[in-house]
Amino acid sequence: MTEAVQLDMQAILERLPHRYPFLLVDRVLECRPGESIRALKNVTYNEPFFPGHFPARPVMPGVMILEALAQAAGILCFVTANVIPDHKAPLYFVGIDKARFRRPVVPGDQLLLNAKLERSLKGIWRFATVALVGDAEVAHADMMVAPETGK
Repeated sequence: MTEAVQLDMQAILERLPHRYPFLLVDRVLECRPGESIRALKNVTYNEPFFPGHFPARPVMPGVMILEALAQAAGILCFVTANVIPDHKAPLYFVGIDKARFRRPVVPGDQLLLNAKLERSLKGIWRFATVALVGDAEVAHADMMVAPETGK
């Protein structure tokens, strides 16, 4: 079994190109290179999407939950490959299957982001992902990330 690591915000910033307001991972609780990751997103009322989605009842957009899961999966890729990425080595979200949303995510929720590496083949990484609030599943999807292939 691979030894688990934890990542704070500084380590996350070193592994993801995203910045405010699009960085959606606050902490990595456990990352097992080549296997899985568990990360957190603290959902606050100050998120930039809440004023428009929806003013009377703020709900985190489902696509943002999926993006948070993809960012966690991207961190797992870079930790597994033992790479600190730069602007020349980005990973892109390239596929999603079987996405389902189970319940709304609202301000005050703490989103637990889980990604399990299913396979890596020719630079394409495939993950099974699940987002939870407490013990309740809020979303899941199978997704793929891959490096830029050039033009």
